[in-house]
Amino acid sequence: MQYKADSPSEYLEQLPEERRIAVGRLRQVILEHLPQGFEEQISYGMLGYVVPHSRYPNGYHCDPKLPLPFINLASQKNFVALYHSGIYANKELLDWFVAEYPKHMSTKLDMGKSCIRFKKMETIPYKLIGALCSKMTVEEWISMYETTIGNKK
Repeated sequence: MQYKADSPSEYLEQLPEERRIAVGRLRQVILEHLPQGFEEQISYGMLGYVVPHSRYPNGYHCDPKLPLPFINLASQKNFVALYHSGIYANKELLDWFVAEYPKHMSTKLDMGKSCIRFKKMETIPYKLIGALCSKMTVEEWISMYETTIGNKK
């Protein structure tokens, strides 16, 4: 689901209370653990954490007017989704996350290529998400993007 919002706080205000609490807490975890240089904004109708044009003028290869995306956080119809581009681009990071998940959760991991889905708001592994968000710097993401995704242009 996309919400019409111009700011992260406006996005959160539109969510039902249970989702607002969970997404708000995930947002705080991301902001506390994300390395310096990423910026929060509304991106694709979701909360987005991007490499701004001031750090990476080339922008996103699909639309260079957009900054380079890294993480998106959204309240979808049946779940809260965390989209993490680093997991999609870096097999080592993906393997780390998949191995760590059962140490934090008793439920099965519900994941797509870059999308981690949380259906039960009370069981979101905030500590694990914080660790995941701290694992890649802006410079590392730009380098990985240019060598993996950026070359697919």
